[in-house]
Amino acid sequence: MINDNLVFRVHAIQRMFEREISVKNVRKILETGEIIEDYSAEMSGPARLILGYQGMRPVHVVVSENTKNNQVIIITVYIPDPSRWRKDHRSRIR
Repeated sequence: MINDNLVFRVHAIQRMFEREISVKNVRKILETGEIIEDYSAEMSGPARLILGYQGMRPVHVVVSENTKNNQVIIITVYIPDPSRWRKDHRSRIR
């Protein structure tokens, strides 16, 4: 999934700054993280939620792909809310 053509939405940059998550860490999550949800049906192209870690802290990254321009678009980056996500950070509390 990772390529050198990452595009960060303003929303993602704001959230990364608020949560002290670096571009380097987002790249690492894209390279090594686990796809936990597929959003392609809701988006105009391939999109997914990826779980990774910054140290011991879980991080979710929502990305979409613009295959036409060979871009990976970072939509948002956040720490999973324990009231909405199970302890494994992979499944939502329903």
